[in-house]
Amino acid sequence: MARHHQPRKGSLAYSPRKRAAKETPRIKSWPKVQELKPLAFAGYKAGMTHITMVDNRKNSPTEGMEITTPVTVIETPPITVMGVRAYEKTSRGLRTLADVLADNLKEDLERKISTPGDNYNKDAAIQKIEDNMDYIQEIRILVHTNPRLAALPKKKPEIFECAIGGENIQEKLEYALELLGEDIKVSDVFSEGEYIDSIAVTKGKGFQGPVKRWGIRIQYGKAARSSKGRHIGSLGPWTPSRTMWTVPQAGQMGYHRRTEYNKKILKIGEASEADQINPKGGFIRYGLIKNDHILLKGSVPGPAKRLIILRKAIRAPEKGVEAPQVTYISTASKQGT
Repeated sequence: MARHHQPRKGSLAYSPRKRAAKETPRIKSWPKVQELKPLAFAGYKAGMTHITMVDNRKNSPTEGMEITTPVTVIETPPITVMGVRAYEKTSRGLRTLADVLADNLKEDLERKISTPGDNYNKDAAIQKIEDNMDYIQEIRILVHTNPRLAALPKKKPEIFECAIGGENIQEKLEYALELLGEDIKVSDVFSEGEYIDSIAVTKGKGFQGPVKRWGIRIQYGKAARSSKGRHIGSLGPWTPSRTMWTVPQAGQMGYHRRTEYNKKILKIGEASEADQINPKGGFIRYGLIKNDHILLKGSVPGPAKRLIILRKAIRAPEKGVEAPQVTYISTASKQGT
């Protein structure tokens, strides 16, 4: 019988597999959108369930029929615009020119950062941006979450940067200043049936061996007698006389920043509709949903209570997709989601 052979498992595209620097992921690239609106939102993963909906995919074998699909429930309390940031272009990339902070910053924000004192001059910051409009390359907003409103055991908000759609810098600045200090709802950013990208930090699995971490084959015969065979056959050749970085070895597994593309929004629910989604006793390891929420097709990275950054799809497969008709939402308690 021929010896079984298969290619080495484990993509090198994610190396080095080390722990994420922080649990709030930074968005490194933004799609080009003509509409003047924020391009991202944030929510907290509550858990998973399944729904029954009418399949509206064109040319699908089940088009027009009821199908069952797994969904992830993400609670999306309003996010607050705390600042406006202007970038100027330099030989080394974008550099912050000025920040404009809101007057009515919430008290919970003091748990995260040192808020500006009475000496802060908001009008001077706005004037500095307007005087340098010829050099400004990008206008973005600084937003923070409101975890106190959700079923979370924390009050310290997360802060992240959000780009704005559109092409005219002056229009972006005026729109951002209008949003300054205001709350944004998820329905102001996304719509049902839209494709988005989910960015989050995955579940942490600690220090793991090469079999679980890279999927290598367990040794057999004499090689397995020394250490149960859960090791690689060779660390590498004599030349070069060093261990290559491509060799699968033990180390950190999980708690990595990951982006999953083209997740479809099946439904956006309001706070008044929370009873239609909450299981009896709440979601396991999360609790009861009290705010607006979205049902995202499939799974997203991270455990329950993990912050999920939702971004406009940077490479959406299709546009103008209608939202499917949801006929049933399961409220049975799910274990292990």
